[in-house]
Amino acid sequence: MRHNKKYNSLGRKSQHRKLMLSNMACSLIKYKRISTTVAKAKALRIFFEPIVTKAKVDNTANRREAFAKLRDKEAVKELFHDVITKVGDRQGGYTRILKTGFRLGDAAQMCFIELVDFNENYSSNKTASAAAEPKKKATRRSRAKKSAETVEAEAAPAAEVVEEAKAE
Repeated sequence: MRHNKKYNSLGRKSQHRKLMLSNMACSLIKYKRISTTVAKAKALRIFFEPIVTKAKVDNTANRREAFAKLRDKEAVKELFHDVITKVGDRQGGYTRILKTGFRLGDAAQMCFIELVDFNENYSSNKTASAAAEPKKKATRRSRAKKSAETVEAEAAPAAEVVEEAKAE
């Protein structure tokens, strides 16, 4: 039974788990994308997203709460300056998990976890990119029907050739 079990313990004691998630969150802030297992990525998302939500309001109390969780002064500084300028207008969902396959050693499912607005290759706003690019012409499968003027213009030289052949 899973009574009162609200998080994945990841097979670690509580202090080890907290430090591991703190280190992973600092790495995510620093590198904007890290590779890990899916279970750790899901646990990291639950740990990291409330910190980013608090960082939207830049005051001393929120900085201290972020530092209490992250335990890295440079990561807190980068979170409040660089990360919030990109993801500050979002309501939530600051991270994205992209599954990559299975690890060779133990067949654990691997993935990338990344900050959403820092990946230019995988844009979630496809309408803006589509508007910037010109639309392609639709391909036609059958020949276009000719107008009456072009049919008459092409028929006149053909009629002359036929009359010349009869005269000879």
